[in-house]
Amino acid sequence: MLRLLSGKLHEVVTGVCLRSAEKTVCFHVATAVLFRNLSEEEIAAYVATGDPLDKAGAYAIQNGAAGMVRRIDGSYSNVVGLPLCEVIEALENF
Repeated sequence: MLRLLSGKLHEVVTGVCLRSAEKTVCFHVATAVLFRNLSEEEIAAYVATGDPLDKAGAYAIQNGAAGMVRRIDGSYSNVVGLPLCEVIEALENF
């Protein structure tokens, strides 16, 4: 997975659904993430930490992969796991 992401732009998409007895509001948040080119040694060292082994995209931007990310366009918390700002705004309007 990290080899596929190396040097490439990808998108992290999270679906959110808020539901009560009266209504349901569903939406998604997309964040573009650009990785810098990664060496085989760098990938192997990161995998050896165990950090990417339980991640959907094989990396944790909030941990050891932070230095692998050249740029993000969108919600940082979405890449971590939950688009907090968008969820809070949706809850305020729910």
